[in-house]
Amino acid sequence: MLNNHMNRTKRQARLAGLFYLLASIPAPFGLIYVPNKLIVPNDATATADHIRTSESLLRLGIASELLGSILFILVVVALYRLFKAVNETHALAMMILILVSIPISLLSVVNELAALLLVSGADFLSVFNKGQLDALAYLFMRLHSREVLVAEIFWGLWLIPFALLVIRSGFIPRVLGFLLLIAAFGYLASSLTGLVLPSYRQLVDQFAGILEAAELPIIFWLLIWGARNQPLDSQSPDRAIV
Repeated sequence: MLNNHMNRTKRQARLAGLFYLLASIPAPFGLIYVPNKLIVPNDATATADHIRTSESLLRLGIASELLGSILFILVVVALYRLFKAVNETHALAMMILILVSIPISLLSVVNELAALLLVSGADFLSVFNKGQLDALAYLFMRLHSREVLVAEIFWGLWLIPFALLVIRSGFIPRVLGFLLLIAAFGYLASSLTGLVLPSYRQLVDQFAGILEAAELPIIFWLLIWGARNQPLDSQSPDRAIV
């Protein structure tokens, strides 16, 4: 019976790790590479021209963001099933916080679609001149970036209950939970600086990116090792409670 329980836990952990990895792969392409290739800061004309000549690149970026958002629903459901026996309140908080970010991420994609439409040359846009269309396309691309910063707040916040669950679980090394707390601080620092103190964003992002990388070890641990051979029932009461 005990072995069956641990085998189920390992399978669930590896499933969560697989979804986690698959959801994380598209993110750098859609959120970092594509905007860096297309957006020319403070130059609407150059940005719009890049979109016109690289429409397929932007569409691939949009597809990667949509795929990542959909897969993250599977990630958080798998993680909830894995950790709800550790602490259901924390598991629910983890799930809610990441699910809140998904509509924000999807809305940000709508702005990229709007930018594509504005540079498409559609007949109904003929009432605008090229300069106006370029400015609007640039505006929507920048709005996409700002909405990603808002979503990033929740990318940081969900890691806090996730970290607490890992630390208390008994079947995943506690150090991975502390690394998740470090990653949470990185996401929050990057997001809040970009929204509130944008002049310091570039400086903060140099350090925040390193902190955010602390999220990676838990992905590979779940995928490769799954869970330790230690049942939840063997935890001390202090570690099983909030």
